[in-house]
Amino acid sequence: QVQLVESGGGLVQAGGSLRVSCAASGRSLSGYAMGWFRQAPGKEREFVATISGSGSTTYYADSVKGRFTISRDNAENTVYLQMNSVKPEDTAVYYCAANRGPIATKERYKYDYWGQGTQVTVSS
Repeated sequence: QVQLVESGGGLVQAGGSLRVSCAASGRSLSGYAMGWFRQAPGKEREFVATISGSGSTTYYADSVKGRFTISRDNAENTVYLQMNSVKPEDTAVYYCAANRGPIATKERYKYDYWGQGTQVTVSS
């Protein structure tokens, strides 16, 4: 079993930056693809970014491409999402997820483990 705990959320002004983290326990994340998703009030949970088990491949939602960066530190068993030039529409609960396979994927149903989420609020 893998337990995921997100942290680093908070209130940030539009145009600012924030980094959210996802720390894992229970086993090593090495070899697991990881993803970030978000859910705004009244909306479906949507894909944000994913990184392969090796860290060599990343994909992003069009809405965050060029502004957000996903990275991983397998030694620290942690995955990060660096959010730059944030916009009010980035306001949501951000969830990290782990896929027991190594291939980066945008598909929510392919993820096996989920964290409890961290709130990010962007003020205009």
